[in-house]
Amino acid sequence: MPKYSYGALMTNAKDYVIIIFGLMLYALGFTAFILPHEIVIGGLSGVGTLVYFATHGTISVAVTQYACNLMLLAFAYKIVGRTFVTRTIFGATFISLFIGVLENFFMGLGHPLIADQSMSVILGAILCGLGVGTVFIHNGSSGGTDIVAAMVSKLSNVSIGRTMIITDMLIVSCSFFLPFDGDMSQRFEARVPTIVYGWISTFVIAYVTDMIINSNRQATQFIIFSHKWEDIANRINREARRGVTVLNGQGWYSKKDVKILMVWCRKIESVTIFRIVKMIDANAFITQANVNGVYGKGFDTMKVKLKKSHPGAEYSEHQAQ
Repeated sequence: MPKYSYGALMTNAKDYVIIIFGLMLYALGFTAFILPHEIVIGGLSGVGTLVYFATHGTISVAVTQYACNLMLLAFAYKIVGRTFVTRTIFGATFISLFIGVLENFFMGLGHPLIADQSMSVILGAILCGLGVGTVFIHNGSSGGTDIVAAMVSKLSNVSIGRTMIITDMLIVSCSFFLPFDGDMSQRFEARVPTIVYGWISTFVIAYVTDMIINSNRQATQFIIFSHKWEDIANRINREARRGVTVLNGQGWYSKKDVKILMVWCRKIESVTIFRIVKMIDANAFITQANVNGVYGKGFDTMKVKLKKSHPGAEYSEHQAQ
């Protein structure tokens, strides 16, 4: 038992270290390459940017971001669960700290680190996407619309990246109403390009995030052979929150009866299954296969339109028999 506890502790510690690394990537991409060009991106970083420029830098992006994160988590607690909320509070705290420190440094330079706006925004968006994807892979969250995306992914089949796009595009569009000295035509001329850059960065972040976490309805099937099958099944139920089917089998060479565990999970959850099996029985025999679709409770819903029965169809079928 102590061995399992120690292994679980080390796994969690490793996850938290990588989550911090992902948050640093995001903060660097945002503060070094996007914020200095006064581009509003999606997420609560974008909301914080709106407040930052609306108050002429009086209210820090980090302050607005952290306050909004706490409010969102209050709504998300019952849907996404305690573990997600705990890691999100952890992530929201560190992302706000990183952005607060780096924001002061890079905005204090007085000029963008990379003068070319296009290159700077694309590079920043790639770093942000890598950061968000890395955080999600290790069951963490940087907060913001990640919380909204996590709630939607729990309740529907919509991918995390697609949810982020819809929410973030609305936030980016709000940059049109930031304070501006000039008439409406000048406002259009100045704001539309920055909105377009914000949308481009939103798509890049969402695309990179989806590529990293590979969450677009991909599922994995496990077949597990182990003499500790009962312990493995219990921990998969308890920790991975996935169902396990136990089948009876026979090894033809040994002529011994064996228990076979069959598990289906999201691809993003496959690492958790491997960790559970390895911690209990390092010599377990496992096969893993990609599944195009899994439909039913806990997975996707079959969205197939049934053919409407025509009057008299039942009678015709009866006569044909």
